[in-house]
Amino acid sequence: MKNEFPYILSHLSQDRLKTFFLILFSASYFQCTSAINRNISSITENEAVESETTVIQPPDNDYYEKNYIRFGDFDYQNNIKTVLFNRIGWEFSTPIIELNTDEKLEIRFDDLDGDFKNYSYTIIHCNALWQPSDLAEYEYIQGFYEDQIRNYAFSRNTRTSYTHYHFVFPNENMQPILTGNYLLKVFVDNDPQKVVITRRFMVFQQNITIDASVKQATNLDIRTTHQEIDFTVNTSLYPISNPYRDIKVVVTQNARWDNAIIDLKPRLVQGNLLIYDYEDGNVFRGGNEFRNFDTKSLRYRSMNVETINSLPNGWDIVLKPDRNRRFLRYTTQSDINGQFLIKNDDYPDDFLEGDYAWVHFTLPHEKPFTDGNVYILGKLTNWNQNPSNKMEYNYRDAQYEKKLLLKQGFYDYQYALLADDSDEANEAIFEGSHSVTENTYTVYIYYRKPGEIFDSLIGIQHINSNI
Repeated sequence: MKNEFPYILSHLSQDRLKTFFLILFSASYFQCTSAINRNISSITENEAVESETTVIQPPDNDYYEKNYIRFGDFDYQNNIKTVLFNRIGWEFSTPIIELNTDEKLEIRFDDLDGDFKNYSYTIIHCNALWQPSDLAEYEYIQGFYEDQIRNYAFSRNTRTSYTHYHFVFPNENMQPILTGNYLLKVFVDNDPQKVVITRRFMVFQQNITIDASVKQATNLDIRTTHQEIDFTVNTSLYPISNPYRDIKVVVTQNARWDNAIIDLKPRLVQGNLLIYDYEDGNVFRGGNEFRNFDTKSLRYRSMNVETINSLPNGWDIVLKPDRNRRFLRYTTQSDINGQFLIKNDDYPDDFLEGDYAWVHFTLPHEKPFTDGNVYILGKLTNWNQNPSNKMEYNYRDAQYEKKLLLKQGFYDYQYALLADDSDEANEAIFEGSHSVTENTYTVYIYYRKPGEIFDSLIGIQHINSNI
């Protein structure tokens, strides 16, 4: 324990140090583990982890540690693949439900070990910036605080064996009773510390109205490359005394959280109207339409597929080489805004008979970047930048390369550069950026009532650019 003190202390704020020492002197270190986890959410049995990190941008995009829990969309084990989390009946939907309605979410995932494991899940309430709320479970959960995943089935007619797990939420065993941000945590062997999946979802009540629009950026310097999201919030049916203090606004592009605009303040308040009309604070790069490929069938080549190779225990798919689109003119192209669809044209069951294949990506580039790394970006990589989707440079062929193990379906993707001195990946380096690109934006309005210790989600508005 003596040698662990510097490590633990370096991960705690001044306020949390007080809590740590109070607990430390009341019992032995190992006996206090659960209490420390409860109060500061940052110490595991043998090490400390940061809980104050917002998932909008992790502390280091290449960072990975076995016991490090991220309050964002992350898969912690290599055997877990193809995690789907959406509202029932709409595959491309963001996991959002309205409180006290019949709306349900469903989560699906595959375990490539192909055996049975005892998976369970719980939910954690978070504030507007995706940090854990200071709430006890009974304050936001009705029913059990943990529940087992009982629905599973083994794959069939596939060369890659896997077990497919599935459940619907909320259900009779667990329901959220507060609005706001939540983190779904899936773990194994009834041990909440053995986390395998975390996913964001939101619960809301539409107490206010939002009038939003998307246009080319007003700022002439970025007018041709960026899109501006202006909106007005009407609180006439839900009075708010101090919107500058009590309201937090988050705007996302294509359901991404890695480039979200957070904590935007109203530029003007006119009675019950909160006006968010800026020239710089509310702009996104327009980006470009997503690249895509189709592996719904392994019997014939489809969109962007160059070769399909049969292996004794799997499949190998080589995509056509991509090219840098930075200086190309914008062209309209159908896409699904960075999402993916699991679909199998070879057999009737998409989820149990869809096979896995190693998909090879190549991006020719004259020389490697010395001040950053190149990543494959999209829902297929959870919009994250980590070693699992970092491309390697092939000096012989002068190109970046990467292979991903993916289930049959239709996938959108792009390439992005994460500079060493930046915490936000830049896809415009390879994709270009145009103010006329089709994108979907979502405005989230959070409200913390005076005296409360959590953020309620009181309004959501989706809007498509269609410029």
